[in-house]
Order: sequence, then C-alpha cells, then structure tokens
Amino acid sequence: MAEYLGKYELLQILGKGAMGTVYEGFDPIIARRLAIKTVRLPDAGDAEAQEELARFKREAQAAGRLSHPNIVGVFDYGETPELAYIVMEFVDGTTLKHVLDKKERFQTSEIVRIMEGLLAGLQFSHERGVIHRDIKPANIMLTKSGEVKIADFGIARIESSSMTQAGTMLGTPSYMSPEQFMGQTVDLRTDIYSSGVMLYQLLTGEKPFEGGLTAIMHKVLNTEPPPPSALSVNVPQAFDSVVQRAMAKRPQERFGSAGEFARALRDAFENKVAAGLGMIAEDASDDDATMVASSRTIPLAAQAAAKPVPAASHTTNKSAPVLAKKPLPVALLGGIGAGGLLAAGVAAYFLTSHTPAPPATVSAPPVTVPAAAPAMTAAQRLSILSGTLASLPCTFLSGTDGASQPSITGLAGAGAPQAALTAAINSLPPNIVPASSVQTVDGPYCDALNAIRPYHDFFGKPDMQLKSSLDGGATVLHDGDLITVDNMMPKYAGYLETDYFSGDGTVFHLYPTPADTLKLQPANSIKVLGDPAKGGASWQVSAPYGTDLVISIATSSPLFSVRRPQDENASDYLPALRAALQNAASSGQNLSVAAIQIITQPKQ
Repeated sequence: MAEYLGKYELLQILGKGAMGTVYEGFDPIIARRLAIKTVRLPDAGDAEAQEELARFKREAQAAGRLSHPNIVGVFDYGETPELAYIVMEFVDGTTLKHVLDKKERFQTSEIVRIMEGLLAGLQFSHERGVIHRDIKPANIMLTKSGEVKIADFGIARIESSSMTQAGTMLGTPSYMSPEQFMGQTVDLRTDIYSSGVMLYQLLTGEKPFEGGLTAIMHKVLNTEPPPPSALSVNVPQAFDSVVQRAMAKRPQERFGSAGEFARALRDAFENKVAAGLGMIAEDASDDDATMVASSRTIPLAAQAAAKPVPAASHTTNKSAPVLAKKPLPVALLGGIGAGGLLAAGVAAYFLTSHTPAPPATVSAPPVTVPAAAPAMTAAQRLSILSGTLASLPCTFLSGTDGASQPSITGLAGAGAPQAALTAAINSLPPNIVPASSVQTVDGPYCDALNAIRPYHDFFGKPDMQLKSSLDGGATVLHDGDLITVDNMMPKYAGYLETDYFSGDGTVFHLYPTPADTLKLQPANSIKVLGDPAKGGASWQVSAPYGTDLVISIATSSPLFSVRRPQDENASDYLPALRAALQNAASSGQNLSVAAIQIITQPKQ
C-alpha cells in the first residue's frame, strides 16, 4: 500500500539526516513530482530542537515567498502529530558541490553562466527582503537541463523578522563573511561575499581559505587570498578584480547588489573573449583544466582588519537610562553540522543537525608535566603562551605563570572565537597548557574587545593594571539591582573612561557624565560608579535581560578632548575609541584597559 503524508504520496526515500528525512513525493491532484522534507516535532522542553523547528518553519516562510526560475520552489508546509514537513520543487539534477568534489571543471563561459543564474536568484531574493546567509556549492542545484537553482533557506534572514539578531553567528566557515564571523548584523552583502568565494572556487578549483575553523576565521578576518590568476594560467586577470571586490572585508567596499556583481562578471568575461585569451578545456582529462598550484608557496597579502557594520540608530531616555538589553544568542550553524547530502539527480536539499551552544567557560584541567618533557625557561614559556593566545580575535585575556601551571582568565566571544581559543590552547606544548577560567561573552562585542585588546598586556604587572568589577564581585544582577562598577586605578594617577555596551549596539558612558565630571584619579584609588551613597548617577537593572559588557580605560591624560554624548551607537563610538587609544599609546602615555561582562536576569 502507498504511504501518504497529508494528501501527498511518498514514493521513496531520497536521503536521511540527523534531523529527518527527504522523500520523493507525488501530488495526485495535479500529478506533479515533489520533494518532501520532514523533521520530527520536538518535545516542548527541548530548547535546541525547538530552535531547529523554528529554522525549519523559517525555511518555508523565506523560500515560500520567492517564485523565481533560479530558486527551488516551496509549495506547502504542514504538520502531523509527529512530523513537520515542507513540500518543494523536485529538482532532477545534482548539487554543484557534488560536481566539484569529483574534481570536474567548467569552461569559463559555463562558470559565468552558473554565477549569473545564482546572482539572478539572489537579486530577486534581496529585492523581497530575504538574505540567504549560507551560499555555498552544496546549496546550488544544477538541473539536467542546465538550470541553476538556489536551495536551503533554513538560516535565511527576513527583513521583517525579529528571529535573527546581531551577535548570531550562522553559516558555513569556508564561505562566511567577516561580519558573520564577528557576529555582526548582516545584509545582502554577506551573500555577495559568499558568492565571491564560490566564484573563486569555480575559477581555481580551490577555496580561498582552507583549514580548520580557527585558521579559516583568522584568514577571513586578516589576510587576502592569492588572486585567482596566480593559481591558474587559465584565469584571466580581469576576473581578479571582480573576485577581490566581491570578497572585500568591508561590506561597503563590495558590490552593492547581486545584479551589479553579475554585470561586472559579464564585462570581465566579454573583455577576455575580445582579447582572444581562449577558454578552459571542458575535457576532464586535460591537465590545464586541473588546479595543480597547491604545492606552490604564495606570499600572503598585507593584513586587513575587518570593520564593523553600522548599527541602527538608538536613543536612550536620558533621565532614566535602561542599560540591560535583550540577550543575543551566538551559535555556529550550517556547514559545521551539515549532513545527509542527497544523491545526484534526486533532491534539492540536505538535512542539517544542530551544533550545541558553547559552554560558559573554556576549562583546561591541571596538566602533569611528563618526566621526559624538555626543560623550558620561564621566558620561553611566557613567549609561547603570549604569542599563541594574546592576539586571538574577539578575546580579552590575562595570563599568570604559576609555580606548577600557568593560567588564563578573561573574556572570549561565543561561537567561533570560543572555538578558536580552545583550539589554540590545545595546540600548546603539553607541559605549558594553562588552566583556563575564561568567560564566554554572549553578544555582539567582538569589535569592542578587538579595539582594546592591543593595549592590554597579556602578562602585565598587576600593579600597573586597571582592575574593574561589579560591586562585591558579583557577575549576575537581577531586576531592580543597582549596577555598581568599582574601578581600581593602577600604580599611577590617571583619567578614567567607563563605557557600558548593550546587546542592541548602544554604548552608554557611565563615566564621565555631566553630574560626575572628569577628574584626575589618584594612583591605587578606587572610583565607584552607580552607588547613590557615593554621589553621581545610579542605574538599575530592568527588562529586557541578557549579557552586556563594561569597558574601562585609564590614561595619563584625558582620552577624549571633548566629552562624548551620554549614549551613542557603538558603530560611531568604536572608531573614535580606536583613534584615541592609538593616540594615547603613540604619545607614550600610561595606558591600561579592563573589561567585564554583566549578566542580567529577572528577579528570582
């Protein structure tokens, strides 16, 4: 007997994954072949599975509003007591990843045609407020008739949706943009970047950035890949500038639309044809069609720092500032947990499993130095630890070299930065692996941490370090609690700047304020902020709750010549802060920075 799901007949299983099954289906009413993707309904108390279901529904919502020849169509969504399912277009073909994995190559004209189909679908999607956020060969279908279709809108961002916020890290590492790695708000230019990565791979047979998660993140944020023409003589130099612009680290330097990208690619191709440079051979046995440059050593270009994406404007009630903001979950999804790739010629989608959220701390157990371990001087040990850990992106770390084992404390961004820190610790020689009590910062604070990290001495002298903490050493505050920050000055007199960063991208300046003006703080003194008994302004925790960040800076001279507005956007403040810190450091001032996170919760 035939099996049915609602009105749809299930013909055969096309693929299985951790979250569900994809079937070939048939609609008997209109006699149409379909692909039906199913997931099991989660238990009410399973938060992770509930989030998977929310993404599953979002896939239907995002793709269901898009009807375009270059996008896999979604026709229906439904639920039974056990299952949720999406009914979609049956694609008779394969994925672009399947073709690339077989080391097959395309003529230049075919590469341009594939990219034009992809970019036409993206232009249509972007015009309707849908950003895909996971463009990669596994999500590009090639039909037997040669059509290009974009699949899997499971982590798409819909402009009218509040489900996706800044600080959420989504995507597949090899194709993720700098702003995705930094947990910033993304727009259509993230899809432009990922499409540029795919173009690079089609032209050269290589991804621009290879390696583990840590290595890829570092390269995406700090290095430039070799131009495609440097890896294959079959790639004309005219394509280099197109790829370079699509993959620019600053979103504002990329193409402004998918259509603009497509036109630039077509112009580069037509100029190449006009110059008579020929085509890449279609024959897979042709040596010229195979990328063989992996053994060459190619110098990396100069480092380029990723810049923040401008945040939306925000106004705070000056008379009663609300500092606790909505929590912003950070998770790394997509290619890291992808599975269930469907067989060629049968389906348009694969199933994705959920990667659990990172733990609150990175902990390394005490390490016993093996008897045979080579002797290492204290200077060598400190040099290795500092060189490995001090410059990791989206971290703020301090180290101590104990008698039995070194240790590290501080902050690290959730998701990829946390994973990078863990990998860096694991890469150390066994006899110097530190005990770690680094806290995970859950929110869009990478730009802020990166701005102050260069001015923090990893193994600094304790008496020369500014120390900040919540009053009484608290780490969690509840509704109605006072937000009181204690700043203990270093062993020098200086001027203090204390800033409260919220999850919505707002910065509120706790000190100085109009009521508590800037004054020289004596060496080793404690400046208490937010305590009514000591004067000055005071602030209380209120909804919405979440994770916020406080940064304090002590300098020999005032950090800013003019007092900043009481509250402003982080995207406006951080460039000014970086410039002020650089000026203080270059002028030889004493300079120390500190950072703490504040977790706010409802009253227990």
